[in-house]
Amino acid sequence: MRIITGLGFFLLLITTIACTHKKEYTLSNEFLSRTIKIEEGKIFTQKLHNKVANKEIFPQNHIEFKLRISEGTDIEDSDITLTSEDFTVKKVLKDDPSELIILVGNSDYKLNIEVHYELKKEKFYLNKFLVIHSEKEITLERIDIEHISLDDIYQPYQIKQITAWGPAKWRPGLGQPLYTSTSATFWGTEFPASYNFVKNKTASCGYLWGKQIKKGRPYTSYKSVFGVGDDPEFIQDTFFEYIDQIRVRPLKLQVQYNSWFDFWNGVTKESFAGSVEKVSQELNTERGVKPLSAFVIDDGWQNAKTDWSDKVWKVNSKFDTDFATSFKSVKDAKSTLGLWLSPGCNFGARPAVPFMREKGLEALDQYMSLAGPQYMQLLEDRMLELTTQGITYFKLDGLFGHLNRREFDFNGGNYGVPTMPQLDTKGFEPADKRLNNPVYDELKTYYLVAGTERLMQIFEKMHKVNPDVYIVISNGAYLSPWWLMYIDAVWMINAGDAASGSNRTQELVYRDGVYYDTWVKEKTQFPINSVFNHEPKKTKTGESKEQFSEYLWMNLSRGTGFVELYMVTQNLSETDWDVLADGLKWVHKVFPYFKHARMHGGNPTQNEVYGYSGWNEHGGYASFHNPSDKVQSYSVSLDRTFGTPANRKFKTSSPLLNAEELTGKTFSTGDRIEMALNPGEVKILEFSKTN
Repeated sequence: MRIITGLGFFLLLITTIACTHKKEYTLSNEFLSRTIKIEEGKIFTQKLHNKVANKEIFPQNHIEFKLRISEGTDIEDSDITLTSEDFTVKKVLKDDPSELIILVGNSDYKLNIEVHYELKKEKFYLNKFLVIHSEKEITLERIDIEHISLDDIYQPYQIKQITAWGPAKWRPGLGQPLYTSTSATFWGTEFPASYNFVKNKTASCGYLWGKQIKKGRPYTSYKSVFGVGDDPEFIQDTFFEYIDQIRVRPLKLQVQYNSWFDFWNGVTKESFAGSVEKVSQELNTERGVKPLSAFVIDDGWQNAKTDWSDKVWKVNSKFDTDFATSFKSVKDAKSTLGLWLSPGCNFGARPAVPFMREKGLEALDQYMSLAGPQYMQLLEDRMLELTTQGITYFKLDGLFGHLNRREFDFNGGNYGVPTMPQLDTKGFEPADKRLNNPVYDELKTYYLVAGTERLMQIFEKMHKVNPDVYIVISNGAYLSPWWLMYIDAVWMINAGDAASGSNRTQELVYRDGVYYDTWVKEKTQFPINSVFNHEPKKTKTGESKEQFSEYLWMNLSRGTGFVELYMVTQNLSETDWDVLADGLKWVHKVFPYFKHARMHGGNPTQNEVYGYSGWNEHGGYASFHNPSDKVQSYSVSLDRTFGTPANRKFKTSSPLLNAEELTGKTFSTGDRIEMALNPGEVKILEFSKTN
């Protein structure tokens, strides 16, 4: 045994201390690595490595997280911002290749924070979250799980319209990811109501919260995500692949009938049963279409002219209390039953709001508060009851408002909604036009966060009751891809439920114009395959087979897995049913390509040729529409931008009869396809892989 004394012992002690204050921890797999360094008691990310693109990334700051705390959102000038530099490392709680937990503390504010990093072996993304322990009550106003400076970080979606009033002016900008332009990475927060932004080349990935952390009751944040791709030009594709992996239920094709255009709010169990029988007979029995996923009773089944203070969404006399007749109808059609419902009590549920207000439930103006504990508990109870009864689909319409009008709960401090009286909102109505001013954005966001969290809790419980339940959030929702961790599709926002226009071309241009604005101009980062777009519709007969076919196939080619049929069933001719059946058979055939659906071409509203395409390793499809009144030429390369997989050969076909010059041909990846399209013409091509 060697005994160290005197100067030798002193030098060993200094070396040991230095080692404890200078240590690196690396989480790594075949896709990426992240190196965390502890220096002088402070924690920071020293290096990121995108192994897929072979890019090493060195953050330009040493801040690992950021908090804004206060005595309350309603107490002016009580807030303070702390970063990881204000905390000292106390202990490394866990260190293995897939998980790292480091405990840091701040004695002045009596805060301890566990910083968690998670990297699974087979994943191309890493998660991080914070667990905050406080020795006294504090209000957490905002938390940034990531606050990292990178030379090439950027914010693709930059609009922030959190408005109370204004047609087609609802773009909250919540829950959008960040990308890097050279290192091919994506960043964000796995929470629909997060606000991830870039300022001065620094990415902040986090969210407003505005609630108290209680002494002795730890708060666990939502997770941030850092992921890697092979090419910065196609980082959106990589991000959508990540979203596909984390969504609550796998992307599936949901084809269903909706009663709205058939009966509006006058639907009854008898009329609904008649349409179920008619649709099933024409499509399934006579024409061999697969049974529909669901038949949906839209607005009109609820009794909103009674007291809902004990139970919400009571059934009116037009239907059985337990929907027994309707359940039998859909069962006979080898399908399931779906319901329309408005969480905020919008549209046909508005008459119930005054009754609930009188009984002390949390009403706003026309709608109910999605953060009100009493009302939301009643809503949860009812939605779970309906799910247990066998309702397999929910169209949740009117969350925070609708296309033209939203309401905000900013006076709900007595039941926990953050308030900011210092903004002098006394006398403001929940949908006050003055709230359009961005000065109130933080106040409005606190409500959106609270309502979103409460809905997420309900959705999680519905999933436990029925893992296959299909949920769509419609009017008053917002397009965050992280909604798909809880539901299946989101309304495309800022569009009417019936495409306007005097002919099919104008109808397509209206809807596709909104697609162009949303995904091309505004750069919304949301997969087209999970959009609810209120089509296709067929309310009258008389158009030619060719006209209906081109409209229907163009509509279906948008690539959404949610296909809801809006039709007046008794008005359709035999030819109409033939076309509809062929279209639905086609969508079942090409649905595997929808996972990677995208828009191509120009602006529909400027009469430029455009379309959609989707591919996988086995083949793909593409649509083309000339919205103008002149013949137009169009060409496209079968390359990665178009979605085409590398090193493949394809043979073409078409479900329509107007593309003979392009069918039966063989194309390879990289080839260019040229065509001429007549005024208003739609062409559809399918590509099948050949050896």
